[in-house]
Amino acid sequence: MSETPDLTSPVQRLLEVAGHVTDDQLDDPTPCAGRSVRRLLGHVVGLTAAFRAAADKDLGPWTDTDPDSGDGWPEAEADWRDTLTTRATALVEAWQHPAAWDGITRAGGVDLPGEVAGLVALDEVVLHGWDLARATGQPYEIDEKTAATLLDFVSGFDPAGTPGLFGPAVEPQPDASTSDRVLARAGRDPRWTPR
Repeated sequence: MSETPDLTSPVQRLLEVAGHVTDDQLDDPTPCAGRSVRRLLGHVVGLTAAFRAAADKDLGPWTDTDPDSGDGWPEAEADWRDTLTTRATALVEAWQHPAAWDGITRAGGVDLPGEVAGLVALDEVVLHGWDLARATGQPYEIDEKTAATLLDFVSGFDPAGTPGLFGPAVEPQPDASTSDRVLARAGRDPRWTPR
């Protein structure tokens, strides 16, 4: 990779979207099949901690746990807003260090190169930012540079789906934007609506 991605803007956008989520939306559906806004937020709060730990090579419970193990995604706790802000800020700071992108680390119980873990972190932030925005009726844009990086990344996975990462790919519209092609390749229908 010639230039490492910057997670700053995607994380800021995620926090903006999360900041507009109301308590009466927490039980609403999301594009993540069978998962409510509350569970999506619980997952996002957890993944920000896990991928911060992966960047720091701080191997342990955060990096060793498969997010889809046990009962699936946890529900967001009452203080999720403050916790997400703190953890997401730490995530950005951790991936700004070149050492985060080097060597081997771990995420979801899987050892992988730091460069790949950083791309997974970016992918998770962007896709779940879109999921959250779509579920709560908010606009969400993926800048072209980030979209191109993610399209290259997601195109390397099996279109039939990758457990723990993506569902089966959706056929994009012929005139789909780069952003919509990322979403479709990652198993999301860009036209999804809550109802």
